[in-house]
Amino acid sequence: MTTGGHVLSRRSVFAPVDLEAAPEVNDVLTRIGVGRLVTDDVDSLFGRNENWAGTTTVGVGVFVKRVSLDGGPEDAALRLARSRSFAALIEEQGSRDLMSPQLIGFDTASRVLVYRLLDNTRTFAELVSDDEADPALARRAGRATAALHSLDADGAEPPVDRSPFPFPSLGLMRALPLAGFMGLTFAETSLWQILHGDPVLARATERLRAAEDTAPVVPAHCDLRFDQFLRSDGDLYLTDGEEFRLADAARDVGAMAGEWLYRAVTGLTGRDEEDLSPADPTHEEIVARGVRELDRARPLISAFWSGYRSVRPGDAELAVRATAFAGWHMIDRAMATAARASTLPAVARAAMGIGRNALLNPETFVSALGLEETG
Repeated sequence: MTTGGHVLSRRSVFAPVDLEAAPEVNDVLTRIGVGRLVTDDVDSLFGRNENWAGTTTVGVGVFVKRVSLDGGPEDAALRLARSRSFAALIEEQGSRDLMSPQLIGFDTASRVLVYRLLDNTRTFAELVSDDEADPALARRAGRATAALHSLDADGAEPPVDRSPFPFPSLGLMRALPLAGFMGLTFAETSLWQILHGDPVLARATERLRAAEDTAPVVPAHCDLRFDQFLRSDGDLYLTDGEEFRLADAARDVGAMAGEWLYRAVTGLTGRDEEDLSPADPTHEEIVARGVRELDRARPLISAFWSGYRSVRPGDAELAVRATAFAGWHMIDRAMATAARASTLPAVARAAMGIGRNALLNPETFVSALGLEETG
């Protein structure tokens, strides 16, 4: 069972449950008339946000998320508002192509969101890892993404965020603030030394942000990953609108293509990203495996792209911008790996190198990723 971007499945990592430490959860549930959760019948997952999932005392399945304060109160309020905009627009304008778990209640003061719980759910990430994601499913994900980008954001309540997405940050590509530098892991220090020693990459990142500034903006997810798509009883749901805003569609398309590319390069199939280690394969082995796995993934990327274009044609430069964003996604995923590692794994370095090439010359990588136009 799952909702709101969190999954309860055989691979879930559970956190201790203590509802007494969060009385606002049952306060909100009671206020919206769906009963209460009892600690013994609740599951909770480790993650950025505290969360609780279970069936209430009156038989309603709910997933409750309390937006974290790790970015400060203002950031938490923005993420809650974006989540509400995302849920409201899909509730109002969604279709069989675009569905999301229903937001049935919220409380701004306590930063609590209450979603209806989905059952028999697996993430797109799990399906890809288990080699169960076929072109038909990838095409459905592409149609869902395009349907999201086709929503009419005018009059949305709360209003759809119009602020630009902050990453990649051109400032951070030049230098890190002292406070941020002091908190880096050794792996992150190694990664930023690579980035700061590469002025060619910095200029390519500037070109990407400049292209984004002149691109059409659409309602975009802006944190699209495989685990944001959930299959439940045959239906496909898109979740987690914390970064939802008006942005370049290429961000979402590129992130999905980048997910497949990153998995191909790193060899992430049935194992978790945390299993990557500095003792992973040699550079030659990584490249050979990446080519082989990308050949296997390309039909799925092409199916995703075909599904997308069947709903939202036009924007002739979208594939090129998306390929550049796929390159950035590789670097971004390497950053996430470095934040949890003592040393930077060889596969993460390889991913950064391939991402760099895609950022520098996206036109030459479009076909390799399967984003070419088919007429």
